[in-house]
Amino acid sequence: MRTREGGRIVVDEAAVIARVRAGEPEAYAELVRAHTGIAIRAARALGAGADAEDVVQQAFLKAYCALGRFRDGAAFKPWLLSIVANETRNTVRTAARQRTLAGREAAFTEAEPLIPESVDPAAAALGAERRTALFAALDQLSEEHRLVVTYRYLLEMDETETVQALGWPRGTVKSRLNRALRKLGRLLPGFEPGGPREGGDAHV
Repeated sequence: MRTREGGRIVVDEAAVIARVRAGEPEAYAELVRAHTGIAIRAARALGAGADAEDVVQQAFLKAYCALGRFRDGAAFKPWLLSIVANETRNTVRTAARQRTLAGREAAFTEAEPLIPESVDPAAAALGAERRTALFAALDQLSEEHRLVVTYRYLLEMDETETVQALGWPRGTVKSRLNRALRKLGRLLPGFEPGGPREGGDAHV
């Protein structure tokens, strides 16, 4: 079942998962359509680069195979993104190559434009410059710090979704995010992330 909310199509995830479990595997396509965009953004932001689509395809397959273990009442997106993160990590390690900063940023931007076409060109240039600097700084963080910043700010996930995606206690998410932001503050003078409010938007 799908409804429209704020111009977006919202899928009743629990109902779709129930249909899949009841022997209607084709219903899974609704979840794939609903979450492919953010899954590709996550894979590219975490370093999958040109392999992002393959990573996401494999993540959806693994998620499908694991639906029997999916906890009723849980949110599908954070669970899926945790699988995407694992697949990205495995792909990068197997490839044994470092993605270039320019390629990684371009791939992330191509996945879903972050700057509206109506914005002032000067402001757009400044936004692109800040994003380039942010990606360079993120590469200097530990994997745990890079993950928590990516989920909270690049993917605009709220704290509850981040907790679910990372599988960390809420206090751990808060403390690691605070440490990561302090490090980013040292690497990027004047860095002031507009943190996502619960249910709100984020701006980096």
